[in-house]
Amino acid sequence: MATNDTSPLSPATFHVLLSLASKDLHGYGIILEINRISNGQYRPGPGTLYDNLAKLLNLGWVEDYEEKGRAGEEKKRLYRLTEEGRNVLAADVQRMKRVVRIAHRLLGEEGGRA
Repeated sequence: MATNDTSPLSPATFHVLLSLASKDLHGYGIILEINRISNGQYRPGPGTLYDNLAKLLNLGWVEDYEEKGRAGEEKKRLYRLTEEGRNVLAADVQRMKRVVRIAHRLLGEEGGRA
């Protein structure tokens, strides 16, 4: 999806990108952050997460790097949102805002028909 495309992101893609919007995270951290920001309403499993991360890495919306652990600890692979990924996420949020405004109007919540 180009940053000016209005195609909706899948729930998994949206939540992964959103989870990385404020900080770099490792895989399990992404799952925990998705659980937090969705109030437990969306819970991707590891397969869904890592399939999406592979796709997002390929698209250039996310990048990864290794963080050195303390002595005796394994290195952790961390993921971060790229500028393009941030733009794609912001475009999808704007698209959703438009949809919600229309939904409110159609449901009579903003002076539309009741």
